[in-house]
Amino acid sequence: MGTDSPRAYRSSRREAQARTTRRRVVEAATAVFLERGFAGATMRAIAGRAGVSVPTVELAFGTKAQVLKAAIDVAIAGDDEPVPVLERGWTDAAVSAATVGEFLDVVSDVLGSAQERSAGLVLAVFEAAATTPELAGLAEQMTAQRVATAAWIVDQLASLGAVSGGFTRQEAVDTVWILMDPAVFDRLTRRRQWTRSHYQRWFAHSLVRLLTGGSTTSDSL
Repeated sequence: MGTDSPRAYRSSRREAQARTTRRRVVEAATAVFLERGFAGATMRAIAGRAGVSVPTVELAFGTKAQVLKAAIDVAIAGDDEPVPVLERGWTDAAVSAATVGEFLDVVSDVLGSAQERSAGLVLAVFEAAATTPELAGLAEQMTAQRVATAAWIVDQLASLGAVSGGFTRQEAVDTVWILMDPAVFDRLTRRRQWTRSHYQRWFAHSLVRLLTGGSTTSDSL
């Protein structure tokens, strides 16, 4: 006799269908927000692109701002698994790095990929935050998340002896934080035609030069 009841099977099937629908909506929302910005995007346009009804989108996400947040979360992580960025597998590889170069290879690769997927969406939040209170809160949240990631990077570099004594920890965190700004990635790749790999090399080299005073070198940088 099987262990799965018909009710459990139906429940599992509904959950899978709901997840598939969420993915379709997130993909559609990403395209619409990038094309139109936050102000120009509508729930109707997102629903139409996803092939679902507006109530379906509202039931799954709530407001337009919450749809945008979901799209950003997926874009940054690269998937829809509910796992925080600093608790993902790449951090294990980074922490296991024996040299600054190896550490920054991992970090810059993850950062470049995330920026490529999410920078346009994140900038849409900051551009609309001044006139949309709900987005103002989201903008503050994303700023705080970037601070947390920058602090983690600084602490890992410090554990490798790669942060100059001329920096306070706060100055070092702020330096990494500004280099990670999605506006910087956007300007360099869209306005100056940098490739993602060019941005990643620049990011790694900049951290070495700015935080170590040029005292740390690596063949991989």
